Amino acid sequence: MASETNLGAIHARASATASVKSVFPILLSISFCHLLNDTVQSLIPAVYPLLKQALGLDLGQIGIIALTSQFTASILQPIVGLYTDRRPQPYSLAVGMGVTLLGLVCFAIAPTYGTVLAAAALVGIGSAVFHPESSRVARLASGGQHGKAQSLFQLGGNAGTALGPLLARYVLRNSQPRIAWFSVLALLAIILLTRIGMWVKDHHFDKPKSITIDPNRLAAVPAHQVQHAPLSNKKIGVSLAILVALMFSKFFYLASLISYFTFYLMSRFRVSVESAQLHLALFLGAVAAGTFFGGPVGDKLGRKLVIWCSILGVLPFTLVLPYVNLFWTSVLSVIIGLILASAFSAILVYAQELLPGRIGMVSGLFFGLAFGMGGIGSAFLGRLADRTSIDFVYHLCAYLPAIGILTAFLPDLGPAKVHRPDPAPA
Repeated sequence: MASETNLGAIHARASATASVKSVFPILLSISFCHLLNDTVQSLIPAVYPLLKQALGLDLGQIGIIALTSQFTASILQPIVGLYTDRRPQPYSLAVGMGVTLLGLVCFAIAPTYGTVLAAAALVGIGSAVFHPESSRVARLASGGQHGKAQSLFQLGGNAGTALGPLLARYVLRNSQPRIAWFSVLALLAIILLTRIGMWVKDHHFDKPKSITIDPNRLAAVPAHQVQHAPLSNKKIGVSLAILVALMFSKFFYLASLISYFTFYLMSRFRVSVESAQLHLALFLGAVAAGTFFGGPVGDKLGRKLVIWCSILGVLPFTLVLPYVNLFWTSVLSVIIGLILASAFSAILVYAQELLPGRIGMVSGLFFGLAFGMGGIGSAFLGRLADRTSIDFVYHLCAYLPAIGILTAFLPDLGPAKVHRPDPAPA
């Protein structure tokens, strides 16, 4: 078992060293593309009030729109990741963004609720193709600092998520056809992703190579470069189940804020749509800012500590949120966004370290869970709000972060800083 662990260490060092020369240009490019992709994705929740008014929808139907987009992405992402683990497709990123562009055009011209659902499905398919392969590219360009790379990658996505509602406020102006203007962002992303695909192909990352291991070298791998003691399949399975429960906690709560925060503010505090969208943008901006810290801290101190603090640590603030005035609601939403946002990078890299040979599948699975649980949460909470009230939904969701106590049962994989590769030779 020790030899298998040493082999994994050598394999990880070889992969990371191969990419270390191209860390910043590619990593920044794929992070910027993530910003563009998630700007488009976050446009959908931002136009819910517009669609509700134009098509006479109720909150349950709004939830179904979110479910269609996010559940489509949830189902397809692990499948895409598993396929590209075996047969990497460097240009699939550009193709997926093309599907997203088509979805945007359909949103702009959709005359019926059914057409809106079809457009949401197209956007979901585009996202399903984008996330697993782009997460793999971020890891290839990480130079071994996987947590930092994932945080930078997620920072781009969350910055885009924050920009979407803000741009919607100034670009849409209560006009559904103006959604088509966002197709310019998708077109820019297609150009950049095509260039990234060329980089992947030029460096032959689309053709995995076998590694010849010298037995003497295998035995000589220092103990401090081994990531963690070998885990049994049962322990890995239990750990993945706990991570899924933590994802449920995080993304169900986020669904309550991202999908219904505008309605909550408008219902409780009687603010305008524009003002509610601005508060949503502030929350999403805090999520974007908080995203970056989880990865670097996890690289130095360990993923488990970050997961502890980011899930369970937000509980006091979520419990207080439903009882405060508008000013403190805004302040607490920012604090919650900052703390909760650091969880995903830590959870994703932790899962990748549990299954280091299945990067695409793990990335697709957890991005898929993020979308799927967000979609299911949106649909469920929308129906619940219709039957009770939006205030009741926020009182109920306040207890979700308590699930973070399950982090105690995760094995401690240790800080990742010991896994960084030696500098590549000139």
